[in-house]
Amino acid sequence: MRTSQPRTIYLSEYRPPAFLVDHVDLRFELFEEGSRVHSTLTMRRNPESTDSQAALELDGDRLTFLERVDLDGRQLTGSEFEDQGDRLVIADVPEQFQLTLVTWLEPQKNTRLEGLYKSSGMFCTQCEAEGFRCITYFPDRPDVMARFRTRVEADRAAYPVLLSNGNDVDRGEIEGGRHFVTWEDPFPKPSYLFALVAGDLVEKKDSFTTMSGRDIDLRMYVEPRNSNKCDHAMASLKRAMRWDEEMYGREYDLDIFMIVAVDDFNMGAMENKGLNIFNSSCVLASSDTATDAAFERIESIVAHEYFHNWSGNRVTCRDWFQLSLKEGFTVFRDSQYSADVGSATVKRIEDATLMRTAQFAEDSGPMAHPVRPDSYMEISNFYTLTIYEKGSEVVRMIRTLLGPDLFRKGSDLYFDRHDGQAVTTDDFVRAMEDASGRDLGQFRRWYEQAGTPQLTIRDEYDAGDQVYRLTIRQSVPDTPGQTNKKPQHIPFGVGLLGSDGRSIPLRLSGDDSNVTERVLELTGESHTFEFQGVTEQPVPSLLRGFSAPVKVDYPWSREQLLFLMNHDPDGFNRWDACQRLAIDVITSLVDAPAETPVDPRLLTAYRILVSDPEQDQALVAKMLHLPSEAYLIELSGEADVQAISRARERVLGELALTLRDDLVACYNRNQQSGPYELTPDAIGNRALCNTALAWLLQANDEEGRLLARKQFAEADNMTEQSGALRALVNSGFEQDREQVLGEFYQQWHEDPQVVEQWFSIQASSPKAGELPKIRSLLEHEAFQWKNPNKVRAVIGAFAGQNLVRFHAEDGSGYRFLAEQICRLDDSNPQIAARLVSPLTRWRKFAPAYRGSMKAALETIRDKKDLSRDVHEVVHKSLAG
Repeated sequence: MRTSQPRTIYLSEYRPPAFLVDHVDLRFELFEEGSRVHSTLTMRRNPESTDSQAALELDGDRLTFLERVDLDGRQLTGSEFEDQGDRLVIADVPEQFQLTLVTWLEPQKNTRLEGLYKSSGMFCTQCEAEGFRCITYFPDRPDVMARFRTRVEADRAAYPVLLSNGNDVDRGEIEGGRHFVTWEDPFPKPSYLFALVAGDLVEKKDSFTTMSGRDIDLRMYVEPRNSNKCDHAMASLKRAMRWDEEMYGREYDLDIFMIVAVDDFNMGAMENKGLNIFNSSCVLASSDTATDAAFERIESIVAHEYFHNWSGNRVTCRDWFQLSLKEGFTVFRDSQYSADVGSATVKRIEDATLMRTAQFAEDSGPMAHPVRPDSYMEISNFYTLTIYEKGSEVVRMIRTLLGPDLFRKGSDLYFDRHDGQAVTTDDFVRAMEDASGRDLGQFRRWYEQAGTPQLTIRDEYDAGDQVYRLTIRQSVPDTPGQTNKKPQHIPFGVGLLGSDGRSIPLRLSGDDSNVTERVLELTGESHTFEFQGVTEQPVPSLLRGFSAPVKVDYPWSREQLLFLMNHDPDGFNRWDACQRLAIDVITSLVDAPAETPVDPRLLTAYRILVSDPEQDQALVAKMLHLPSEAYLIELSGEADVQAISRARERVLGELALTLRDDLVACYNRNQQSGPYELTPDAIGNRALCNTALAWLLQANDEEGRLLARKQFAEADNMTEQSGALRALVNSGFEQDREQVLGEFYQQWHEDPQVVEQWFSIQASSPKAGELPKIRSLLEHEAFQWKNPNKVRAVIGAFAGQNLVRFHAEDGSGYRFLAEQICRLDDSNPQIAARLVSPLTRWRKFAPAYRGSMKAALETIRDKKDLSRDVHEVVHKSLAG
C-alpha cells in the first residue's frame, strides 16, 4: 500500500529503466465479484541501464491478491520473489525472459477511480499517471514502451461491448454465456495509455477518410439514455482530424478510433491510444441539455485528446517531470484549433483570463513549480494549470519568436526525429532550434523557473526629436525553492495609437519600415526602445494578444484606457483596457467612503458597448463581464474578500440601474428566432441577452424579472434556459428563485449532466448558496459522493466561485471544506487534494480570514491516515 508520508522524487535522480518490456499479453476475466488479470511480459535488460545486475522490481498498488508468478513457464515459489504490496521483487532473472503474473482485483470496490473500476455498471480504466500498477505488477513509468495485446472476457448479456487499445483482431464465444474480444495495438506505448471498457453500451458509427485515402472507422460508445448526445462530439472529432492533417501534417495511424463516455471520472478525458475515455460532461451534448460554453468545451477537449495521438502517444514523455511536453504542446494545439473554428479573439480572452485568474495565483502560491518541475511527492498533484496552460503559453511564445513557417518546420522535425520515443522538453526545444537556426538557450528558463514575470514599463516622449522611448524592466519573483531568478526571453507585442485613433508606424533606429505592430524581444533585466518619427504623444497598446504570460505594470490613465477601449485595433487589448478600467474603478472603492460615486466615465463606456449593434457582439459580451472577485483578490495585497465583493457589487448595481433602458434594448435587439446555431455571432447574441438579464435582475428590475421568467419557460436551448435560471437565482426575487429551481429539477432530474448544472448554479450563488443550503445539497437524492462531477458541482463550486459565502468571516466555510476533504480523502484522494486549493494561499488574505484558513489546513493535516495526495498539498501550504 502507499504510505501517507511520501518521499520526494527528484528529476536529478532519473535513471534509465533497468529492464525493458517488448510485448505485453493481457487477459482480463471480468466477473461481478471481481476480476482476474493474466499478464505475460516479454522482458530484457536495458543495455542503457547503469545497473546491469539490478533485481527486477515491478510497481504495484492496491492489488487485492497475487495468485501466481511464472518465470519462463516455471511457477516461482514464495522464496523466489518478494511481494511487498507496492512492489514485486525478483532477485534473479536472466538477460531475456518471459514473466507471467496472475492478479485478482475488486473493481466494484474501487472508489479512487484509478486502475480498473466500475462506473454506472460498466468496467473502465484510468491509468495515467500511475494507475496501471493498480491492475497488475509492471514497470509503471512512461519510458518503458511496449506493444500490447489484450483479451477481454465477460458475460455477453451484461457486457456485450468489450473494448481495448488498437484494432479488433479476434472475437468469439466462451461457455457459460460469456464471450471475448482480442485487441492488438501495433504501436509501442507506455502503460499509462492502456485502456479497457466493458459494458452495455450503444454504438454510434461514422467514418473519416485521411489525406492519404485511408478510411478510418469512428465509433462512440454511450449508455442508451445518451444516444442522442453524440453528434457534436463526432463532428468535432472529424473537424479535428482534418485540421491536424492540414496544420501539422499528422494523419491518424490505426484503423479505428473510439470514444467512450463514463460518468465517474476524475479528469476531463484520457487519450488512451485508439480508445479515448471521456468524462460524460466533456463529450455529451445536445442543444436542449448543453450550454454554448459546454459545446465549445467539448469541441476543444475532443480535439485535445485526438491531437495527443501524436503529441503524447507517438511521441511521449520520458518521465513525469516532462508532463508539459505532451500537455502544454497539446493544449496549444487545441487552442489554435478552437481559435480557427470559433472566434480567435474570444478564445484568446478566455485563455488569458484563465491564466491571470488561476495560473498566476498558482505561480504565487505554495504549490508553485516550473513548467518542468524539479521534484514532486505525488504526481497526480502536478496536473496543474502551470503544466497545461502555462506550458501552452510557452509553446505559443516559441511560435511567436520563430514565426508560423519555422514553427511548423520544427514540429515536423520533432515528430519525425522522436516518433516512437519517450523524450524531454529539451528535445522539443532542440528540434525547434535545429529547424530554425535560432538559439533558444535563454528561452529554456521558461521550463526551469517558476513564477510569473513582472514587467514594469515607463515611457517618455521627446516632442523636439519626435522620439518615443519605452523602457521595460523585468523581474521574476521568488517562489518556494527558487530565488534570485534570471531574466526570461519574452516576446512582447506592442503598438502605438495617435490621437485620431490611427496606428503609428513603429520605426526603430535604422529602420524605415511602416509596420504598426512589433514583437519586441526582451532578454535582459532592462531594455529601452526608441521609436523614431512619432509626431505626437502616443497611447501605448502593450502586450498585444497576450504575447507572453506576464504581469504588466504601466500607469495608464482612465482616459487612456477609455481611448484604447474604443480605438485599439487589437481585439484582445480592447477587452484588456475595459478590464483595467473596471479594476481601477472597483479597487478605488474598496476602502473609499460609502458616498464615493462610481466614475461616470465607466458608466458611459459601458453604455456605448451595450448600445452599439455594429460592434463584434461576441467581443462585446466578453467586455461586459466585470473582473471576477477571484481576479480582484489576486490583484490585491492582503485581500479583504467581503470589501472587494461589496465594491464590485456596487459598481455592478450602479451599471444596472444607470443602463436599465439600454439593457432592455440590448436584450430585445439580440433575441434570436429560428433553429439553434452554434456560430460566433449566435453565441455572442445569446451571451449578451443573458448578461442583460443578469444585470437587470441584479437591480431587481420588474421588467427584467418578467423577461427572465418568459425566457426560462420558452427557451428551446440550455444556454437560454440556464441563463434565465442563473439570473433569477442571483436576484432578490426569492419566490421566483425557489420556483424556477424546482421546475428545472423536475424537468431534468433524469439527466445527470443537467442536474450537475443545477447543483452548480446554486452552490456558486451568494444568494442561493448559503452554507445550510450547501449542506442540504449534499443530502439531495441526486448527489453522489462517488461521482467527481457531483462533488465538483457542489463543494468545488461553493469554495471556488461562491467566494462571499466561502470566505465567511466566522470561518464556517473553511471548516466545511476541511470536513468534506477529510471525508473524500478516504475514498478518492485525487479529488480531495484538488479541493484543498482554495485554502492553500491563506497568507494572501487579510488577518480576519487568515487564521481560520490556516486552522482548516491544520485540521486536514491532523487527519489519521492522510493520503499522500492531500499530505503534499497541505504540508507545502503550511510550510515556511
